Amino acid sequence: MLAAEDARFTVAYTAIGLAPDGSSTFTLPRLIGPKRAFELIYTNRALSANEAKELGLVNQVFATARFIEQAREYAVSVARGPTAALGYAKKLLTLSAQNSLEAQMEHERRAIAACGRTADFREGADAFFAKRPPKFQGR
Repeated sequence: MLAAEDARFTVAYTAIGLAPDGSSTFTLPRLIGPKRAFELIYTNRALSANEAKELGLVNQVFATARFIEQAREYAVSVARGPTAALGYAKKLLTLSAQNSLEAQMEHERRAIAACGRTADFREGADAFFAKRPPKFQGR
């Protein structure tokens, strides 16, 4: 997640007499721990972008005046990556919370085998041995 330096984050449900919603009670404790999650929920305290980054809720904080430009650059750099491998990585990370070690390793084995059949893997390996940056094509 990206944020401008002037961004603010809050869990405001209890401020209007509602229980939290939007999967916040599922994701927030897994990201910052149940005690911190409960504290944010019951106080409705707004976090600055830097506080959110310190807690691991935000990955990058960009200057407000350059946010669009820097966010675009960030997105382009991710899009230039090996998209199949990145997709599998995202899926594997999502699955890891519900799997045993053995099940997760099996999912990893399948994912790496699938990625090993891609043109991006061949390009990545060739680039590694040629000591040059890879030029992934998303295939």
